Amino acid sequence: MKQFAVTVKNINKRFGRVNAVRDLSFEVEADTCYGFLGPNGAGKTTMMKMLYGRSTIDNADGTSINVFGHSPVTDELAIKYLSGVVPQDNNLDEELDVISNLMVYSRFYALPRKAAASRIDYLLDFMELSDKRASRIRELSGGMQRRLVIARALMNNPKLLILDEPTTGLDPQVRHLIWDKLRQLKRHGTTILLTTHYMEEAFALCDTILIMDKGSGILRGSPAELLAKNIEKFVLEITGSHLVEMKSEAGVRIDRTQETTRVYCDDNQLLKQLADKLQNAHYFLRQTNLEDVFLKATGRALNERQ
Repeated sequence: MKQFAVTVKNINKRFGRVNAVRDLSFEVEADTCYGFLGPNGAGKTTMMKMLYGRSTIDNADGTSINVFGHSPVTDELAIKYLSGVVPQDNNLDEELDVISNLMVYSRFYALPRKAAASRIDYLLDFMELSDKRASRIRELSGGMQRRLVIARALMNNPKLLILDEPTTGLDPQVRHLIWDKLRQLKRHGTTILLTTHYMEEAFALCDTILIMDKGSGILRGSPAELLAKNIEKFVLEITGSHLVEMKSEAGVRIDRTQETTRVYCDDNQLLKQLADKLQNAHYFLRQTNLEDVFLKATGRALNERQ
């Protein structure tokens, strides 16, 4: 029988005239990674903040949030004790060194000093920061600071880890290191909620993905399910200054922007035949991916709130 770490029913959140979250419902199975994808302004961060009481929900009949049996409306402190949060910004104390940043945070959970010191040693080793324990925050690279923020979020050995765009702006080596650490945490029983703009990150880490747009959930499923049910298998991308004239035919879908024509089809051989007929144009034939699903679902135009 499935056990759910988080259950959200019919949640709404309005800021003035903006509906940040609209009638959103979802369930997060325990010990899995649940990902949120969406354009800027889609409501992902607002939804995360409502889970741990940072943002209040708009009360209405049938509205509820349950996090391991607790409601953020009545049990905000209980949720914070069993959760770890990695915000978008590295909000570390730059006047303190690495150890002091973690030690100060341990006091929020009333950890005895000896237990806190042992936990800090473990987390620095886990995030491969042991050699930076005495360094000031200003001496750390962006990737090191991000790993330290994750270590800080793990200080209380949380059952639920909430990560808001944890690897934005990081180089591939650091990003893959963080992915490996998150996989280890999930294997050892940590439920993970993740917002990200990196489609490859969502595909690599998430058991379930919810795609949001303008506050609403519009698609959900495993990465494989989203690909199988919502996009053709292959795409021929044609770019360059030459206008490509191509008519839609059975089994073919064409998506055009100013500089690129994308021809989607389940028949790879048909796309190869089309590619062979192209002259004076640069093209790339590939399998479709999660980004294709995302753009089909949310559109290629910029969100009005971006």
